[in-house]
Amino acid sequence: MKIVKQMAISGISIAMLLAVAPGGAGASGAPRAVGAKAARQAGNLGAAALPKSCKTSKPVIGVSLPDTSNPYYVYMRRGFLQVGAKYGFDVKMAIANDDDSTQLSQIDAFIQENVCAVALNPVTSGPSAADVAALNKAGIPVFTVNVLVDQTDLTKEHAKIVQFVGANQAEGGKVEALQVLKDLGAKAKILVGTVGFPQSQTTAERDAGFYSVIKRDPHAKVGELVNGQVEPTVSLQVTTDMLEGNPNMNVIWADTGPATLGALKAIQELKLQGKVTLYGFCAAGTPLDKVVYRGCVGQQPYNYASIVVQNIKKYLAGKPILPTILEPVPTYVAGQTIPAGILG
Repeated sequence: MKIVKQMAISGISIAMLLAVAPGGAGASGAPRAVGAKAARQAGNLGAAALPKSCKTSKPVIGVSLPDTSNPYYVYMRRGFLQVGAKYGFDVKMAIANDDDSTQLSQIDAFIQENVCAVALNPVTSGPSAADVAALNKAGIPVFTVNVLVDQTDLTKEHAKIVQFVGANQAEGGKVEALQVLKDLGAKAKILVGTVGFPQSQTTAERDAGFYSVIKRDPHAKVGELVNGQVEPTVSLQVTTDMLEGNPNMNVIWADTGPATLGALKAIQELKLQGKVTLYGFCAAGTPLDKVVYRGCVGQQPYNYASIVVQNIKKYLAGKPILPTILEPVPTYVAGQTIPAGILG
């Protein structure tokens, strides 16, 4: 798949990011690889050995995703199933329907089934620490993808993951903020409203990256943040309310694809084209334009699933793997075509 205007991240910046990631660096600050034996010695698995099911001819991997109503997770699900089969795994899929308690019950089911490993995309960052703790206690290695588990909650639960795979979220926010400043000009007065998802550490990183750049501009201010709940209909409503209450707001930053879609509809329904511009994580099937939806940053969920599967395979074979993998983010502006499979 050809990536248009993909943002490359240097080896130095990756090392720096890994150095501050939970469990991602040694005393020197350099990232260290973790193999199955080392992880067991460190207590990562909570057991003396891998589950017996890992030694079968076709080990079972449990995969827990928040939902499949979001096209993002449709691609991720496909990645786990297709790549899992390619690497000789039996992939058991569980969909939590955006409910933390449902996800925990599905994790409990994986434990009862004695799966070999679990790939977890948390519904929300905090409650998912209990999922990780339960799997640790059962001696099942945990690989998280896309959404970070809150490190404070992991520490409280005495829980650990083997590896996290996802996009360089902060970099995505920074790139879009730079695009805002470029498009609107150096002297433009900017008031930004955010359609976000405050429950997630991942979206918080996106927002922090975006704000860190925007706040450098003396003419730019960060205004209200509303919770779009990663739902287009909710994002439509909260964006509408925010814009009606803030007539001077001229930029919307949407930190998920569904939020971008809902915010775009709100701007169109309020007939604010030309007055309010939108930047965010890419909305599925929605082309960019030069008037309203002027830029987006994407993720590659199929690829993330593929990376997780391949690293589970390596880990079970006792090969070292990095505890954190941050993938570069592809970025797009009006006039460019967003390929299928690039989503927010």
